[in-house]
Amino acid sequence: MDRFPNAANVDFHSPLDLSKAAVAVLDAEGNISGWGASAQRLLGHAPEDVLGKPAGRLLAAAPGQRLSALCGTRKPRSTVLDLSCRNGRTLRAAVTLSPLEHLGVAATVVVAAELEALRGWEAQLALLQGMATESTVGLTIFDTDMRVVWGNVSTDLELAGIAQYIGRPAADLFPEGEFISRHHPPDEDQIMEHVMTTGEPIMGMHYRGRAPADPVREHVWSCSYHRMVDARGELLGLFEESLDITDRYRAQERLSLLVRAGKRIGASLDVRRTAAELADVAVPQLADEVLVDLPPAVIEGRQPPTGSAPGHSLLRMHGRTPEEFRTSPVSYPPSSPQAQSLGSGRLVVDASPPEAPGEEGSAPSHSCLFVPLLTRNTVLGLATFRRSSNPDPFGPEEQTLAVELAERAAVGIDNARRYTSQHAAALVLQRSLLPQHLPEQSAVDVAYRYLPADSRVGVGGDWFDLIPLSGARVGLTVGDVVGHGMHAAATMGRLRATVRTLALLDLDPAELLTRLDGLVAQDSEPHGNDGLSDEALGVTCLYAIYNPVNGRCSWASAGHPPPIVADASGSVALSALAPGPPLGLGGLPYENVDLNLSSGSVVAFFTDGVVEDRRTDIDSGIDRLVHVLTWQRCPLEELCDRALSARPPGPQADDATLLLVRTRRLDADRVADLELPPDPAMVAHARTVAERQLEAWGLSELSFTAELVVSELVTNSIRYATGPVMLRLIWDRSLLCEVSDNAHTAPHLRRARRDDEGGRGLFLVAQMSQRWGTRYTSSGKTIWAELAIP
Repeated sequence: MDRFPNAANVDFHSPLDLSKAAVAVLDAEGNISGWGASAQRLLGHAPEDVLGKPAGRLLAAAPGQRLSALCGTRKPRSTVLDLSCRNGRTLRAAVTLSPLEHLGVAATVVVAAELEALRGWEAQLALLQGMATESTVGLTIFDTDMRVVWGNVSTDLELAGIAQYIGRPAADLFPEGEFISRHHPPDEDQIMEHVMTTGEPIMGMHYRGRAPADPVREHVWSCSYHRMVDARGELLGLFEESLDITDRYRAQERLSLLVRAGKRIGASLDVRRTAAELADVAVPQLADEVLVDLPPAVIEGRQPPTGSAPGHSLLRMHGRTPEEFRTSPVSYPPSSPQAQSLGSGRLVVDASPPEAPGEEGSAPSHSCLFVPLLTRNTVLGLATFRRSSNPDPFGPEEQTLAVELAERAAVGIDNARRYTSQHAAALVLQRSLLPQHLPEQSAVDVAYRYLPADSRVGVGGDWFDLIPLSGARVGLTVGDVVGHGMHAAATMGRLRATVRTLALLDLDPAELLTRLDGLVAQDSEPHGNDGLSDEALGVTCLYAIYNPVNGRCSWASAGHPPPIVADASGSVALSALAPGPPLGLGGLPYENVDLNLSSGSVVAFFTDGVVEDRRTDIDSGIDRLVHVLTWQRCPLEELCDRALSARPPGPQADDATLLLVRTRRLDADRVADLELPPDPAMVAHARTVAERQLEAWGLSELSFTAELVVSELVTNSIRYATGPVMLRLIWDRSLLCEVSDNAHTAPHLRRARRDDEGGRGLFLVAQMSQRWGTRYTSSGKTIWAELAIP
């Protein structure tokens, strides 16, 4: 289908052309002696109606004299006349009268056409003339061999004279130019061949090159190609339209570059990557090379230095990836444009820069822009935009663009610097909140993994801990605060410290969680709008106590998943623990669950992130962990790795904490029990038994100290208790002395006066032991003391 179906109606023949105009012949008297068919079509009069009659009858007004004067001249004359049509209409016509003399017979040939049609033709002719002489659109005609035939004035100006290119191929016009539009063949000969062969015009191709009239500056043209055929439809060649769109194209490039910069610069929150992103965006569209110089403090996440001389102690960024990243020191003298830019905080243009420090071996620059990286009135560093292969100097628009890019980069670098500082602070916070090394215990072997969901900050709301307790026991805790990041970590740290404090009071698990629940509820009430209460109300916790003397483990849960136990035989079971409500809600009591564990059992304490995933339910996660624990004879570190690698790949929605514990039992020969009646005479017997036991253990060096501690503790219990007193000696990493009775009154350490006869026993115990204390049981209390083994 023809793209221009009305193109056949376009006719560039003059309406006064003899093939179209009305023609008549007048004799010497002004009578009509000839009347053509074209005259009949124009005015409607038949030949028999007008032949032999005066032509003046056809005039609509003022007959005779004017027409006679025109016919009497010996030269062709043109005028405008109002002619009467047969239907009564008046036609305003352009008329040309040409005298004709032949064999002495005087006659005048009259050619007439509608004036409006003539004016339209003259407008078309003026248009063609304007396009040839005044239009800014370059028009070039090529013959069928794709050689130059003609060019208008615009083409003549761009080529510095079209005459020298007549008859030459199109490739000679811009030898080093190229098409930058890729939706058609990039070769001009192929484009012309396609247009002449198919008749399909190709429009809007962008062409980049240097015009002969301006060989220094690079231009961009929008080019279109159209086939030309004659009246018979035979191919004449084609013509090219070219419009210089350099300014518009560069404005669009600047806009697209800013859009690209907005998407890329500063997206990484990494100082070195942000510097590389600035170079990636600006090269080669704006500059051939971009250099970024920063102070070491900015790279390390600290505040930029103030008061130092501009241009001193800078590091130049190199590399696009962390693997490639390196820095090299650079320094600029005070008189250099770089130092001027850093000192003034403004752009400095250097049209002929010398080789700068740190740039040895690089290509010489034709033009340089030195732009300070400025944010919040603070200069973070310097960006250098260099042109080496492009000889064009940086124009005003490009300078503005460079400043805009530098401002975006400065914001990105400052954000990255702040992030680096906050990340470092977060890591310090995390290290201070979580145990870095769990203390070695005879009761258990442990291994753990902590994976925060917010990998960028590196902190979360999970916590775990191992707390040495009296009697060779250990406290084990795992907790989870809703949310991630600094708020959750701060809440976690506060709760972990509270759990450790309460655990050292030797509270049983249910009692500890009850007190912790009250503290959380109380802490969240007055701070409902500080952003921390939501996390506090979403806290779960599990606390357990394991006793290696009898292998008993007691635990309680505040909304936390129960532990999974793999006994020494290899069977794995989920603990039958009914969790109480999360901390801070209150309303329901917490209950202890007791379980006897064989030596070598593995207990898995974990948070939701280990077993829960967006794509699978929690039961599937627990099944994965149970399957891993069937390998319980493997080293604990290997089990930890297997458990976490079994999770589905991809980003995790929740923090994941896993604490694996392999239980041990103390050998029976390392524990000695002695039941004593409440008789003061039994104190000496207790000392004798203690002495013999220490001698059997090879700890005779501790006999004096141990006898004194046992004597004081047994004496206090016999004095205030109403039932039997139990003495227990445990040989562990230290010597443990425990005395239990049925009294619930705890002894208090006090400083006795000079005249007091008693009150010095606990003071002596405190001075001779590493630690001492009291824990309560369901039947009374236990006073204990730890003595260091030399």
